Amino acid sequence: MRAARIHQHGSPEVLVYEDAPEPKIKANEVLVRVRACALNHLDLFVRAGIPGMKFAMPHILGSDIAGEIVETGELCERAKAGWRVLLSPGMSCRQCAQCLSGNDNLCRRYTLFGYARDGGNCELVAAPEYTAVQIPDHLGFPEAAAAPLVFLTAWHMLMARAKLQPGEDVLVLAAGSGVGMAAIQIARLFHCRVIATAGGEGKLARARELGADHAIDHYRQDISAEVRKLTGKRGVDVVVEHTGSATWAKSLESLAPGGRLVTCGATTGFDVQIDLRYLFSKQWSVLGSFMGTMGELHQVLQYVFGGQLKPVIDQVYPLEEIRAAHERLEKKEQFGKVVVMP
Repeated sequence: MRAARIHQHGSPEVLVYEDAPEPKIKANEVLVRVRACALNHLDLFVRAGIPGMKFAMPHILGSDIAGEIVETGELCERAKAGWRVLLSPGMSCRQCAQCLSGNDNLCRRYTLFGYARDGGNCELVAAPEYTAVQIPDHLGFPEAAAAPLVFLTAWHMLMARAKLQPGEDVLVLAAGSGVGMAAIQIARLFHCRVIATAGGEGKLARARELGADHAIDHYRQDISAEVRKLTGKRGVDVVVEHTGSATWAKSLESLAPGGRLVTCGATTGFDVQIDLRYLFSKQWSVLGSFMGTMGELHQVLQYVFGGQLKPVIDQVYPLEEIRAAHERLEKKEQFGKVVVMP
């Protein structure tokens, strides 16, 4: 098969489009012909190298995968050849106490496609049967690939961690990102007032089209000052933070008393500070969030399949142009998801 692989860490130039061995499935796995694979910042981090982490080389990136099942292992009982599917990006042992309690994203063996095992930047991928989710005929493969990781992440952040309530005020950082795009829609689904940030008039307009009630240019405007104006100096109930050090201080300043900041990333840096006096006196909650559970994935996908939540596609590239796709994401030129298709 053809695949885009890395043989070493580095810039987009280390991505090589080449022949690779076809995967062999285990008895409890399915073989999926990849039709689309969406990029995430995780692809950039793994490609560049993560301090302290070692990856078997050559390695195939890509966590968000959609395609058709072409073969099933002898122990598979549910999935069928010919199914149009997306794959859960996350995998766990399915046997430990956390998994059996429904908290599979807390499993010590939790991992993702494109991380501890080969991902979807290729023509064929082997996957555990339980990761295969059948998709409706009306949902295209690029849209299906653009949905799982970011909608699951945003759902877990807002619903499981921040305990979002209808009608609350929500600040969403970086509306042009996959998580930002998903968080705006989920918050609006629950009739919340959404304030979104983005860079440039084009992205601000797109954020409003997605449902943001107000949009702040995080390059030209003071985020917390604008939030205070929009909320009558009160601040917001929930901040969806995933950019890290560049926005961290302003995100905290934007919180109302009793507000919750939930974060799932640190794309601009991880070294941040917090003034404990404000943390306890204003009774803030600072919450970490990572991916989500399989149950939550199926829950949020029902809204995607029903059309209430819609993946936003920025640009689609053929797999052989994956370097250009990485460069677009790295330069933050996108609004929504960048997708490659074999």
